[in-house]
Amino acid sequence: MHANVGDWVVIKGTRLDDPYRKGEIVELKHSDGRPPFHVHWLDTDRVTLVFPGPDAHIEHRTVEPV
Repeated sequence: MHANVGDWVVIKGTRLDDPYRKGEIVELKHSDGRPPFHVHWLDTDRVTLVFPGPDAHIEHRTVEPV
């Protein structure tokens, strides 16, 4: 798993009725983009250090045309 600042981490809930979590990667600990990542979570407005597990995936930032 590799990411860049501005990409999104999405973590699926562990049970059927659990919501997913989504957060923006705001800092990388490694220059090659591997975990862990500092993530700003949308649901709590907090920044945490994240080691993504198998229930997580990266949504890469897309550049909007000007």
